[in-house]
Amino acid sequence: MLFVVILFALFFLFVINSMTDALCLKREIPTEKQSKLFRTINILMTILLTSTYVKILFT
Repeated sequence: MLFVVILFALFFLFVINSMTDALCLKREIPTEKQSKLFRTINILMTILLTSTYVKILFT
């Protein structure tokens, strides 16, 4: 089960990063601010995925 969750998480993070990149291009966000935006979104998505896994594991 852990393997499936890891594959799903990687796919999910890839999709989120693709959408973030599209947002940066559309809104013309400066390059120096893009790294902070990507880092923030990736950290928040990792927390979300980890908490979801823990909730499913202990429920």
